Amino acid sequence: MFQRPQHLMTRFAQDGRRAIFWEEPVTGIDPVPALDVRPCPQSGVLVATPVLPDGLSGAEREAAQRRLLDNLLAAHPGDLIRWYYTPMMLGFSGHLDAACTVYDCMDELANFKFAPPELAGRERDLFAAADVVFTGGHSLYEAKRDRHPNIHPFPSSVDRAHFARARDGEAEPLDLAGLPRPRFGFYGVVDERMDLDLLAAIADARPEWSLAIVGPVVKIDPADLPRRDNLHYLGGKGYEELPAYLGSWDVALMPFAINESTRFISPTKTPEYLAGGRPVVSTPIVDVLRHYGDLQAVKIADTAEAFVAACDEALALARSDRLWLEEVDRALAQLSWDETFQRMNGLIGEVFTRRESEAAAVLAKTIPAPVVRTAGRRRPYDYLIVGAGYAGSVLAERLASGLGKRVLLIDRREHIGGNAYDEKDAAGVLMHRYGPHIFHTNSDEVAGYLSHFTRWRPYEHRVLASVRDGLLAPMPINRTTLNALYGLNLATEADAEAFLESRAEPVEKIRTSEDVVVSKVGRELYETFFRGYTRKQWAMDPSELDKSVTARVPTRTNTDDRYFTDKFQAMPADGYTRMFENMLDHPLITVETGVDFDDVSDEAAYDRLIYTGPIDEYFGHRYGPLPYRSLRFRHETLEQPWFQRVGTVNYPDESVPYTRISEYKHMTGQVNPRTTVTYEYPAAEGDPYYPVPRPENQALYKRYEALALDAPEVTFVGRLATYRYYNMDQVVGQALATYRRIAAREGRLEGAAARGAAAAAG
Repeated sequence: MFQRPQHLMTRFAQDGRRAIFWEEPVTGIDPVPALDVRPCPQSGVLVATPVLPDGLSGAEREAAQRRLLDNLLAAHPGDLIRWYYTPMMLGFSGHLDAACTVYDCMDELANFKFAPPELAGRERDLFAAADVVFTGGHSLYEAKRDRHPNIHPFPSSVDRAHFARARDGEAEPLDLAGLPRPRFGFYGVVDERMDLDLLAAIADARPEWSLAIVGPVVKIDPADLPRRDNLHYLGGKGYEELPAYLGSWDVALMPFAINESTRFISPTKTPEYLAGGRPVVSTPIVDVLRHYGDLQAVKIADTAEAFVAACDEALALARSDRLWLEEVDRALAQLSWDETFQRMNGLIGEVFTRRESEAAAVLAKTIPAPVVRTAGRRRPYDYLIVGAGYAGSVLAERLASGLGKRVLLIDRREHIGGNAYDEKDAAGVLMHRYGPHIFHTNSDEVAGYLSHFTRWRPYEHRVLASVRDGLLAPMPINRTTLNALYGLNLATEADAEAFLESRAEPVEKIRTSEDVVVSKVGRELYETFFRGYTRKQWAMDPSELDKSVTARVPTRTNTDDRYFTDKFQAMPADGYTRMFENMLDHPLITVETGVDFDDVSDEAAYDRLIYTGPIDEYFGHRYGPLPYRSLRFRHETLEQPWFQRVGTVNYPDESVPYTRISEYKHMTGQVNPRTTVTYEYPAAEGDPYYPVPRPENQALYKRYEALALDAPEVTFVGRLATYRYYNMDQVVGQALATYRRIAAREGRLEGAAARGAAAAAG
């Protein structure tokens, strides 16, 4: 088996963590309990199997496993995350001191055949012990969401690349080679969840069909399986073999019984079958209906007659032009085990953040409140923070929650969230007032921190560029782009690399943005994709701009069409504004919008200032203004469900006045009969967005930076205050690092004060 536990634990191991998977015990001939520990070479996970003497009572088995577990962990010291797939294992591991306890509840195990009577009580105990609970689907989440305050649905995902091999015509398995077509198949455990009567009815109704059942028979008597000439039980197969079996079928089946054991299941098979390019026929499992019922490739039937008719429809679809696969691929585009892992990892990080905040709050209660130094000031605050974007909001939350500081947070705009502000327009479409903001990061710390204030919707951004004769080609340039643009058939990365090398032009020393691109892909691709776009964006030729501008955009030789490749890519499920509102919902934080720093600097009482606005503005433009590029936005709501194929389409042609068009429903996943798009027009005047990356501008900033270093009473944080183009996650990371420095400084000051008091007392 290689399913949800294996996928997730493998990723934890690959993330640099020590992952130990404790298996169910087996019986051995040795009278002394032992533990078989072996590393899994493919994943790095340690697999631990208890080997227990036969004849032990339940209590003796748990006592033996507890000793074995304690000895194992003594050899692997460090912070421990307990991760449970069954409450039954709490009996011998509940005593462990864990930094975080996770219950990944995949099924309603109490409804399964031969479930132990004590399981329900153990689950109550596990809910009480767990810091976070994941469920294997939305139905299970709805059944259990009242049992824990921090519970989240995670339907099983899919390894799309693995099962897509079924579309490529792999060698046919030998035990299928002689079976006549059409072929209908199922793989998985054959147990009480399978409707055996339905299986027999299908075989009887269509004796010319071959029905292949792949998987072990568990908890039911093999003698009870229906036997027909066209019904073939092939036994268990390895994970690596499954695409070959799937690829040899015409239609995939999910003939589940509708009973208590299937009431809450969310079958992993559904996305796996679809990724393999096979239509699916299923009984009415709630989560299959919920997530896949609208797809043309998924047929749902609740009687034997309807199931057979649905199989006929699915077979016709499988023999059609296969355009239905485009809909399937769109539906699966956001499903991956990497995304599931990152979201789960973020929620675990949230547990650590919350515990750190609680510990800091307890510590803060022991510290005397700061004395207001100037009498008569109307509002005494420890910190005044200017700017309610990422930098200011993160620091406000950290200082209030982590150090118990009183914070006044202001912004000259009428809202919080800075440029990430989003809102529903008149059509009810959630849109971004200042253009699309796509969150992506490789930082577990940043993802974990923000996950404290939002749920996430997995989203991988895709961009097309409108080039010759309206051709839409993936951006960044990849192998698909090259094939479409030049009518080629580059089949491998080596082919694409050789093609690009043949067009690249040597540049003696790379100094400018033009040098970067021309040296990689040649002048024709540079002029097609980069030159016009860059000239519009910056009002300068790429030959006048620092190399960092175009170096941000990679060139790929594979077919990866994602704009970003970060391991965590998602959108706040309820929008950025709601995330900021949750972040700033603290009794020690006062937020004032629609006010400028000059409006409050004289009347507000504060001990320290954090400034996230333009650094040249703070110093009164003493050396002249720092150059920025701005943007103008035109938002349009259209009386149609969709406008374009992807979230953003770039327009490099200089004859087109805008640089890109973005459509928000791709990003948010909203369902709405109308859609909203935004046209972006670069501008010289307006709100500062992008520092202009030229050496003379950086030299000017250095003069302002020198002034900032001479103003230790002010902390400058963020894009505008440090004159750098940061992504959102980078700003959050900078703010968290700034908070750590402040916390360390506060600790040193408190320590010095305590030492002084002790000396005075002595």
